[in-house]
Amino acid sequence: MYFEVYSTMSIKNITAIVVFILLAAAGKAQTSKANLDQWLDDNTKDMGGRAMLVVWKDGRLLYSRSVNDMTRKQKMVDKFIARRQKKEADFSDYTMSYRQPIASCSKWYSAALVMTFVDEGKISLSDTVGKYLPVLSQHGKGNITLRQCLSHLTGIKEPPLQESIRDMQRIGSMDEAMQYIADMPMEGAPGSVFHYSNAGLQIAGAVIEKVSGKSFETLFAERIAQPLGMQHTDFGLGKGRVALPAGGASSTPEDYLNFLIMILHKGVFNGTRILSEKSVAEMQVDRISPDVKIGYSPVSMDNIGYGYGEWVVRPDGKTVTSPGLFGSIPWVDNEKGYCAFLMTFYIKKRDAEQRFKDLKQMVDGVADGH
Repeated sequence: MYFEVYSTMSIKNITAIVVFILLAAAGKAQTSKANLDQWLDDNTKDMGGRAMLVVWKDGRLLYSRSVNDMTRKQKMVDKFIARRQKKEADFSDYTMSYRQPIASCSKWYSAALVMTFVDEGKISLSDTVGKYLPVLSQHGKGNITLRQCLSHLTGIKEPPLQESIRDMQRIGSMDEAMQYIADMPMEGAPGSVFHYSNAGLQIAGAVIEKVSGKSFETLFAERIAQPLGMQHTDFGLGKGRVALPAGGASSTPEDYLNFLIMILHKGVFNGTRILSEKSVAEMQVDRISPDVKIGYSPVSMDNIGYGYGEWVVRPDGKTVTSPGLFGSIPWVDNEKGYCAFLMTFYIKKRDAEQRFKDLKQMVDGVADGH
């Protein structure tokens, strides 16, 4: 039957149909990208006045665009934040190589670094931290596991996030940081309470320093940044303050994209294995079971869980992400086979959750229609 139908059609007609299908597919992709352009134009004013979105799939950049239109008020806010961080404000246009603090987007980087030690057998996720850090044992926290450190399940009741960050920024060494954490109260047994905070990753960072005899900053440079070609990303190397694994990195869209490509490719970047496939999979398992109490979360956890250094979007867990306080959002969609990074710098998060859902849907369309 199909042969009879095609046999009655001229080559000219078949060619016309093929061309029509190709044009329709191209039109769909173009429309999706136009929607992304419009989304950036409409939303950047509410995201600090600057935004850059990059989307990568199948070995190429599907989308890359920045919008730069800061108001005077937004520049004043950025100047204030920069002064608090003892830095100069930079109002340059966003580009692939624009570098800025990425806050909690750092957590994904740090968890990956810890997992390189797991891959080498130098530590185990079931190890208790007292094995490496006696000060925590002396304060009743030695039985916390590294697995719990990476998933905010330590049971430690940390001060409010901004207070904790301010305190940590005054600390000059990892040993001082461990004493600070050791003195904190507990709000539940390890593994029983989810409390999104800095403590767990700081402890994990201290453990790999003890195991290696090197600083966290050096380890990140050697094991993650250099192999991934991340030339403009670090945790304050050489700046004299303790590294903050949970939120202390500065990075660029290009560098973060390289990291995401590695995660999307199950630990491999440009033919070089950075993480084992098993470790990447372990990082993406939701560790928040129904019996875990939510001590603190910056987002509603109705449709999201947490793995190692990254949020896991429910119900299927195919999308993983690690948003930062300043609005930047990296994510990997394993089902659709793409990764993306939105760079912004703003504090007010009104309507941010719905804004991201809309953006994710549009990016999905570009990925499907590429």
